[in-house]
Amino acid sequence: MGKHQRSTGAGWGAILGMAWTALNSHRLRTVLTMLGVVIGIASVMVVTAVGQGVQAATARQIQNLGTNLLQIQAGSPRVRGISQGAGNAATLTLQDAQAVATQAPSVQQVAPYLTRQRQVTHGSQNTLTLINGVDGNFWEVRQFQVATGRVFTPMELDTAQSLVVLGATVARDLFGNDSPLGQRVRIQGALYEVIGVMAVKGNTGGFDQDDQVFIPLKNMAGRIVGQNALQGVALSGFWVQVPNAEEMEAAQFQITNLLRIRHQIYPPQPDDFRINNQSDIISAFTAITGLLTVMVGAIAAISLVVGGIGIANIMLVSVVERTREIGIRKAVGATGTAILQQFLAEAVLVSLAGGGIGLALGLGMAWTAAQMLQIPLVLVPWAMVAALVLSAGVGLVAGVVPAQHAARLDPIVALRSE
Repeated sequence: MGKHQRSTGAGWGAILGMAWTALNSHRLRTVLTMLGVVIGIASVMVVTAVGQGVQAATARQIQNLGTNLLQIQAGSPRVRGISQGAGNAATLTLQDAQAVATQAPSVQQVAPYLTRQRQVTHGSQNTLTLINGVDGNFWEVRQFQVATGRVFTPMELDTAQSLVVLGATVARDLFGNDSPLGQRVRIQGALYEVIGVMAVKGNTGGFDQDDQVFIPLKNMAGRIVGQNALQGVALSGFWVQVPNAEEMEAAQFQITNLLRIRHQIYPPQPDDFRINNQSDIISAFTAITGLLTVMVGAIAAISLVVGGIGIANIMLVSVVERTREIGIRKAVGATGTAILQQFLAEAVLVSLAGGGIGLALGLGMAWTAAQMLQIPLVLVPWAMVAALVLSAGVGLVAGVVPAQHAARLDPIVALRSE
């Protein structure tokens, strides 16, 4: 029994040695054989890393947006059932926002805003950007932080002072590396003193959150837009902060009913406002990202299947080419099992080598993709282990038929072949 165990161990060493020698003697064929596995494993790694990176970037953007926010936007007014287009009349006012803040039980804070796109100039420099009229709640609700300077005081907001806080992109476009604090910029013919610069927020959904400026809401309504509401200050919309995610649906229900009552909207009349639930948007985006990851992963799996077929084809060709060698080995006492093991070993070695190269290539491509897409590089250990196991499995499955064919060759017939 002991002798049998020792010979089995030596046999496996000899089998692996012969497999390596056979592969090394046909390097071009070996490289072409493993190419399909390399592409498949690299694709799996890139898809996994990019998919996880996109989800991580989405999670980071969620933190920037706020996970418990509702955005209420002014809609398009209708006359006799015909839409007049957004912006032709005010459908939301400051009084609506104040009513939501005081009468909706699930609402924690409300931050009204009035937005227009205007030219901002300083000396010979100018930029077309978004002008936001905001109140004192805006900074906390939207989680905007000041990098330098300050934001508006309650008195400055109440008295509609001509002050402005610049986004980081606007500050760079107008002032370069110089400090804008205390400088004046011109907006629609009026001068505004710069009192602060916002910290960098980055891009969210293709929108550069740093390419905008902020002025007091009453100043925006009175000087930039004009009082275009019959009563009070017209708004582009307002942000609503809810204490927690569990109360989002309740808050949305309360706001909808309250605004319908205030605007005298009765079924089947359409609402003249829109409510965007940040969590719904994020969930939809995450679901789409997941589906795309699965789709591209399926394509990568097809590449692995193609790689396996390539291994099977080349191994079958190898059996035909080495028929005489197989006959000699059988003539000197090699069993069919030994022949089977050798060809399976060759197939697994090819696929494992391809898996290792594909893994390294995939990591490099994932790093490059993360840099280009500006997403975090997320490496999943289980995906790397699975890639190697998968590559070995592909080689094992692809090598079974050629190995069985070689093991069943009649030694006399094999020796007669040329």
